[in-house]
Amino acid sequence: MAAPSDPLPDLPVASPHVAPAPFVERRRGEPDPRAVGFVLQLARALHVYGYSAPRLEDVLGAISDRLGLHGHGFFSTPTSIMAAFGPEERQRTHLLRVEPGEVNLGKLAELEHVAGEVATGRASPEEGMAAIVRIVAAPSAYGSALVTLAHGVLSGAVCQFLGGGWREIGVATLLGLGLGAFALLAGRHPRLGRVFESVAAFLVSASAIALARLVGPLSMFVTTLAGLIVLMPGLTLTTAISELATRNLASGTARISGAFMTLLGIVFGVALGTRLGAALFGAAASVPAPPLPGWAGIVALLLAPLASVAILRAAPRDAAWIVAAGVLGVVCGRLGAASLGVELGTFAGAFAVALASSAYERWQRRPSAVVLVPGILLLVPGSVGYRSLSSLMERQTIAGIETAFSMILTAVALVAGLLIAGVVAPEPKLRA
Repeated sequence: MAAPSDPLPDLPVASPHVAPAPFVERRRGEPDPRAVGFVLQLARALHVYGYSAPRLEDVLGAISDRLGLHGHGFFSTPTSIMAAFGPEERQRTHLLRVEPGEVNLGKLAELEHVAGEVATGRASPEEGMAAIVRIVAAPSAYGSALVTLAHGVLSGAVCQFLGGGWREIGVATLLGLGLGAFALLAGRHPRLGRVFESVAAFLVSASAIALARLVGPLSMFVTTLAGLIVLMPGLTLTTAISELATRNLASGTARISGAFMTLLGIVFGVALGTRLGAALFGAAASVPAPPLPGWAGIVALLLAPLASVAILRAAPRDAAWIVAAGVLGVVCGRLGAASLGVELGTFAGAFAVALASSAYERWQRRPSAVVLVPGILLLVPGSVGYRSLSSLMERQTIAGIETAFSMILTAVALVAGLLIAGVVAPEPKLRA
């Protein structure tokens, strides 16, 4: 007779001490959604108000570590942010579509303060998100009239730097005022904002010819360039070169393409405005500007960074620091140019401003960008790029290529000064 088969094993009996199922452990190990929400909201705000890709990724990584969001990763371009949280086998990725905004140094400082409060536990992620909403929605510290006036003052000061005389400075100031008013109008109409640079360049160049018929012969190139100086993407180009130098290749390539397209739009607008202005008012006689007394340069050197305080929306408390940084950058740049050449002199100016901004950050416990960005504003090579494309459009190929090389060399020297200063006096990723 066959032996009886073995009985079935007893089924396990549920016990209150049995370990939880694996999916319960996975849920327990997931990132805190409140912390993730705060990091994403902070990322969007910092990006809109002017953070570069390497700085943004460093800050987000540091605050994610403080909030216990392990396995994080960030990828930033001028138009998007990707953020991932959690271990690779169950990582969650978030994609934020963002538009490049205008630099707002005052709100950047407030956002960094909120990030530090949440990172140190003095505020919860929910309180941090509420603070970010308030900061983003808050009106500018400067009214429309003051910002428009700052555009005019900056154009007049830059006209003096470019060698303009009293007549050129007066016309450039009027052109800057008109550009500031048009910028406010474009900000209220998104469709107009898409072609803002080209339309603004067209209006400024045509207006320059019309004003030249009223006030007499001008140095048209200097006057038009000074009137358009706020539009020049020199800061964007410098940021792009910096991102490429720090191996943020996608962001740097996209940003440098955007700067090139902006320059093309400006040059096209100027060419169209010049042709139409000449047809309507007659060709304006262009003459060299007479030299100005030495004190005019000192006044312009003080007014230019002061105007940038309102244009870049820095806090009024930082105005004195910004003016000092602007003067330091120009003075060191000129001293460096005397010994190293015009392009490489930019290295000395950028290095000095970067060290000064690092000292400001340690003494005032505020972001170094508050002083750094306005300090290098007069050193960036945007106007050189405009000269290059203008020469190419006039079929002066050799001059255009030479000027383009000068622009690239200036940008590289500027970025080298910033990067070396960052090694000498490194910026903390996050202030407690």
